[in-house]
Amino acid sequence: MIRRALILVEGASNMPRYAQAAKHRGLCPITLSANPALYDYLAGDGIDVIPVDTNNLDELIRECSRLSETYHIAGITSAQESAYAAAGELCRLFGLPGPNPGAIQRCCDKFTQRQLLAQAGVPVPAYRLAADTTDVESSAKELGLPVILKPAVGIGSLGVRLCRDLDELAEHTNYLLGGKHIWRSSPRMLVEEFAQGPQYLSETMGHRVIGIGTADFGSPPHFVYNQWTFPALLADDEHQRIVDVSLRCLQALDLGWGPTEIELRWTNRGPVVIEVNPRLAGAPVPQLVQLAYGVDLVTEHIRLVIGDEWNLRKKHSQVAAARFLVPDLDGTLDWIGGESQAAAVSGVAEVKFYVAPKTPIVRKGDCRDCIGHIVATSPNLPQTEAILQHAFDLIDWSITPFTALGE
Repeated sequence: MIRRALILVEGASNMPRYAQAAKHRGLCPITLSANPALYDYLAGDGIDVIPVDTNNLDELIRECSRLSETYHIAGITSAQESAYAAAGELCRLFGLPGPNPGAIQRCCDKFTQRQLLAQAGVPVPAYRLAADTTDVESSAKELGLPVILKPAVGIGSLGVRLCRDLDELAEHTNYLLGGKHIWRSSPRMLVEEFAQGPQYLSETMGHRVIGIGTADFGSPPHFVYNQWTFPALLADDEHQRIVDVSLRCLQALDLGWGPTEIELRWTNRGPVVIEVNPRLAGAPVPQLVQLAYGVDLVTEHIRLVIGDEWNLRKKHSQVAAARFLVPDLDGTLDWIGGESQAAAVSGVAEVKFYVAPKTPIVRKGDCRDCIGHIVATSPNLPQTEAILQHAFDLIDWSITPFTALGE
């Protein structure tokens, strides 16, 4: 019998969950990657990772055609935003269910996304597109400080900073244009009004909002997550307004297929859309949604990809949260410990370290600053918070500053 394969174009933090869910459904997960070494950890699970230039659609087509001689390709998808449009193109070419690749590409350009949302009447921060230092400064003066300055294309808060005065604005502009930031496309920047208020995450599948969570950050000017919590504690009318805005985003951006994550802030205008991510949220958000509501977004996405009927019915109601481990200085990680003790705390679902001892720690003010996370769940928020804090207190690490090493 010919084996059924699920083709994953590149991976992301959710890759292990996709691979496990695929195998659970009797599928053979195969990853196509420009850098297979990133997925060495999958080898022990017997998951194939094939080298291919995933930025080259013709090469992807050739590889999928080659694989189709050995496997029945049941579906093609991606857990990585930069590869999701290519996965959509492959789905169209091979006659498989998939997202609209044009809609994905448009959404990945934050300027185009802003334009489409604004044209549809979706509340967004005031914004300007800038290509150089002069554009940035004039845009900031026009909008009024403080402003957010960020690349027009990117993920994980890379290159995103709150600029509270002209000195910070000049410093960050020089950082973005001075060769330190790696551009995924031609250098184009967004200068945006700083929408102030609590941040929320709206997780959708198809045209349905599955769950709304909160996102808490560390200190400005950077946007490094401290904690995600599902569900958010909202009044009924607040919840409905976020749902309504989320669905309007999907309609405006033509994203009514598969998973989407929408980031919003509740301002004096109500919910304002910060960003729409046209793919499944990164780990551990899908895990939090499953713990909170009993809906496995990864499995349901795979069902959609292979043409099966999905089940988005909520099975229970819990409070799930993830606390991130964020160092407060640069240097060499001497040691990190307490994982087993924290994992043994009742209510803790996962403790995960992203780094090993002797790793250089260089904070960049984005998602790469996190060195691990703790996930916990319970019937209510105070209990979940207490579990997280107990587990967090059991974890410790030591970092020797680079200056001390050089003395």
